[in-house]
Amino acid sequence: MTDIGVLIVNLGTPDAPDAPSVRRYLAEFLSDRRVVEIPPLLWQPILRGVILTTRPKQSAHAYKQVWTDEGSPLAAITRRQTEAMQAALGPDLRVAHAMRYGNPSIGATLDGLFAVGCRRILIAPLYPQYCAATTATVTDAVNRHLAGLRWQPSLRFLPPFPPIRFISGR
Repeated sequence: MTDIGVLIVNLGTPDAPDAPSVRRYLAEFLSDRRVVEIPPLLWQPILRGVILTTRPKQSAHAYKQVWTDEGSPLAAITRRQTEAMQAALGPDLRVAHAMRYGNPSIGATLDGLFAVGCRRILIAPLYPQYCAATTATVTDAVNRHLAGLRWQPSLRFLPPFPPIRFISGR
């Protein structure tokens, strides 16, 4: 048992390559004020009246083209990354993954880490650069979940990790 957890967070994916699953995913993703900064009074009628009535069927077709026996490629790769990280870091800490939009959710995964005794957690958004529409939404979701808890863990957020540029001669 360890008190240290690592939560890696990726963008997300629908639960299945069908229109209802894609609709749920798009509704959550496109309702995030950091993703779409149009005032909700203007945006929500467009989202619910046009986008969520037409786009899910088209997107579901595209998802079916890449879906595998393991699920969506993003979900499968993220699961494998979690397993590899756990194997590399060993039993002294617990590694879990969540999706910012979709499942497994950040809140449910944090609760799972708490349930196994993690009291210190590193949140690692899998985005190489900072952007309000990606990295900041992870921070928002973590803090929103923790706001409903009486007890608070010790948290650290992995900073952005831009690719290193190699300059010849150095």
